[in-house]
Amino acid sequence: MSEQYPTVVLVHGAFAESASWNGVVEQLRARSIDVVAAANPLRSVAGDAAYVRDVIAGIGGPAVLVGHSYGGMVITEAAAGNESVTGLVYVCAFAPDHGESALELSGKFPGSTLREALAAYPVSSGGNEFAIRPDAFHHQFAADVPADQAAVMAATQRPVTEAALTEGLPAAAPAWTTLPSWFVFSDQDLNIPVTLHRFMANRADAKGTREVAGASHALSVSNPDVVTASILDALGISTR
Repeated sequence: MSEQYPTVVLVHGAFAESASWNGVVEQLRARSIDVVAAANPLRSVAGDAAYVRDVIAGIGGPAVLVGHSYGGMVITEAAAGNESVTGLVYVCAFAPDHGESALELSGKFPGSTLREALAAYPVSSGGNEFAIRPDAFHHQFAADVPADQAAVMAATQRPVTEAALTEGLPAAAPAWTTLPSWFVFSDQDLNIPVTLHRFMANRADAKGTREVAGASHALSVSNPDVVTASILDALGISTR
């Protein structure tokens, strides 16, 4: 594999898992770009970010962090003050400021229907965790993915703790204030309203923004080519 470019570290969000990046991984590998799809624990922002920092340390070189959904919370924290990180890519993802939580941000503008699609149950470590109900998953999370594929995604989704969704970003200076960022998102995202995506991209003074018409929250699954294009932008690789 090439050592010319930073390693791409893909961080999935809630209700997904590492295989949600498969289409993106295939396209990056076809260009001989090193890539790691990390298994995000989805337990807490601080703890999940610490794990991603361990992944970066194990790479031993520069990295571009790519986060989907709640994974944006994690990469924003993991990259703060981390000299190994050269850029950030937010894929239908939260880009929080200090103290902002995923739950707080998701309600900043109208449009999210996620709350009505969730099932909650207690966990032995304390508190609750959430999953999207199987009967609601296709419409809520992956409306532009074939039904059979969405059913598999629903069965393999990884639940997220309430603590993770309500924890404010610990970093005093979010990573997007010091690192270049790129945003790619869907205008039919039912989890995170498109108005919020636009707000966060503008606030971060994004170097590049792609808005995909008609796409769902599961953008890396339904449109891996568009997601890959934004990652290539962050790597400084021309797609023309």
